[in-house]
Amino acid sequence: MRPSLVLWDWNGTLLDDVDLCVDALNRLLARFGYSEHYNKEQYREIFGFPIQDYYLRAGFDFSRTPFSELAESYMEDYVPSSAACPLALGAEKALDLFEQAGVRQVILSASRLDTLEQQVSQRGIRSRFDRLLGLGDIYARSKVEIGLAYLKEEGFAPNSAVLIGDSLHDAEVAAAMGVCCVLQCAGHQPPAMLAQAGVPVVENVLDAAQMILGLED
Repeated sequence: MRPSLVLWDWNGTLLDDVDLCVDALNRLLARFGYSEHYNKEQYREIFGFPIQDYYLRAGFDFSRTPFSELAESYMEDYVPSSAACPLALGAEKALDLFEQAGVRQVILSASRLDTLEQQVSQRGIRSRFDRLLGLGDIYARSKVEIGLAYLKEEGFAPNSAVLIGDSLHDAEVAAAMGVCCVLQCAGHQPPAMLAQAGVPVVENVLDAAQMILGLED
């Protein structure tokens, strides 16, 4: 059965910001006097949620620098730099396919809502989405509560929705909400890690849309 609603993750799914995040992490480490340095493959192996745990895996010491200070410094670098990030390969076509199929689309993101609104609007695709669902601060906590509130408000049964993301956390969010999930491996976590989720894993967002709509070749 085709879904009535698609819940899109943003960072690493519709927005291709992985390279920027690698660079921003390395700049943050250097800014606070750490010697660690990561390439893209290494970054994708350590990235995850909660963000605090990811920062610890990256080598930060919160007794030396509080997480809140690190997060604020990271976002001061990331947000203006993200203006140069493209949409993911195939993203606009995927949005087109769902729109043509009459499927409503929202973004469900761990980003702060004002940042999300800015990034989506910069790319000229704000009108594609019924709602942008983001968090109230920069510390990237769970998306479950705002997602469930949206489903209830709009009258969607969980089994009529599917979440498309790029991380194990997205699969956890989908499970907590009772919605289906498809993960694409062109984002912040590698295929072998995503395979642990026990949900379909595809190459990119266009593959995800085609699979969900039954349009695979």
